[in-house]
Amino acid sequence: MGELTDKIKGNVNEAVGKAKQHSDDPETKAEGKQQEAKGKGQQFKGEVKGKMGDDI
Repeated sequence: MGELTDKIKGNVNEAVGKAKQHSDDPETKAEGKQQEAKGKGQQFKGEVKGKMGDDI
């Protein structure tokens, strides 16, 4: 995947994760925290690709 794709997927996962954290269900809240963290990781991956090129 390219830099832009990683950043977009990261933004989506982070936003959905934050929304899930507002649930009353503890499992959904925990899932939201995990999804938000995944999104942050994807965004970071996109930033690294942008600096180093898509070859990694």
